Amino acid sequence: MAQGRCMKCKKQVDIKDAKEVTMKNKMKAMKGVCGKCGTKVFRIIGKA
Repeated sequence: MAQGRCMKCKKQVDIKDAKEVTMKNKMKAMKGVCGKCGTKVFRIIGKA
């Protein structure tokens, strides 16, 4: 399971409903929600 930093919980959390997206600058990222509080979580992975 993918992990990212939740700004509300202020720690690393598992990303629930994670989807891989490609940003405008062709970099890949994971988008989902925090498994604990439900806040949106976004993590940049790297080059496509």
